[in-house]
Amino acid sequence: MSSFVLDAGGHAVAPVLPDVLPEPKQRGRVMGFIHRHPTIALGGTVLALMVLIAIFAPFLATVDPTALAPAKRTRPPSELYWFGTDMLGRDVYSRVLYGSRVSLTVGFSVAALASIIGTTLGLVAGFTRWLDAIVMRVMDGLMSIPGILLAIALMALTRASMKNVIIAIAVAEFPRVCRLVRGVVLSLREQPYVEAAIASGTRIPVIIWRHILPNTLAPLMVQATFICASAMIGEATLSFLGAGTPPIIPSWGNIMAEGRALWQVKPYIVFFPAIFLCLTVLAVNMLGDGLRDALDPRLAKRL
Repeated sequence: MSSFVLDAGGHAVAPVLPDVLPEPKQRGRVMGFIHRHPTIALGGTVLALMVLIAIFAPFLATVDPTALAPAKRTRPPSELYWFGTDMLGRDVYSRVLYGSRVSLTVGFSVAALASIIGTTLGLVAGFTRWLDAIVMRVMDGLMSIPGILLAIALMALTRASMKNVIIAIAVAEFPRVCRLVRGVVLSLREQPYVEAAIASGTRIPVIIWRHILPNTLAPLMVQATFICASAMIGEATLSFLGAGTPPIIPSWGNIMAEGRALWQVKPYIVFFPAIFLCLTVLAVNMLGDGLRDALDPRLAKRL
């Protein structure tokens, strides 16, 4: 029995087969991005939420975070005081919200400052051979000192302020950026298109700007996210040790430092700022991991 049918002209044609496989689902741009890069989506969402909390802290806070109320000290979490009060009667909820401003400002500022300084020195060291040995020996000397100890030493020479905290942590972080960029530049300057640009008489600053710098942006973005997370932890550590921002400024490190004496009886004073710090650092690290996977061409082929 033939499986063909005749059309109006008497010609044999194959019959139309029913659809066996379902039609592929068409995802939107947003859902497609989330499906391909769930780490970026989750980390970016949490980080964006923290940024919104920092921006709208004056509207979300219930009272002035620096207002003293000795009669209401060490109140447990309740409907009136969501996160309780500290030993001076200050609202922990309001202080934690305002503390997000300090941590995010320090993290983003250190990441930007360290990236700019480290990228500049890395480009110069990687493309100028006679400066390479000098710059990298200085970077090796700075990297041989633990970052937190270097930051504490620099803070001991200055007065406590957010600006000095940013500078102290950036000094401890930019050598890592310099070494990363220098390694990328060493591999790029041997590429044929760079050698062709040099042979054609193109000036070195133009070569660096057009050919070298754009190819360092992908690893630099990933490194900047990890520096941001490290800077937040560094600021909290300095404040916890009393070498960071002034105690009058509500930061997560200061809140935990003031509550450590009552940790055994009033753990919520330390618990809430610690949770916010952990979530923020985790979000930044997840964003960095996702960017690394998305920007790595070898990993991108698998997605």
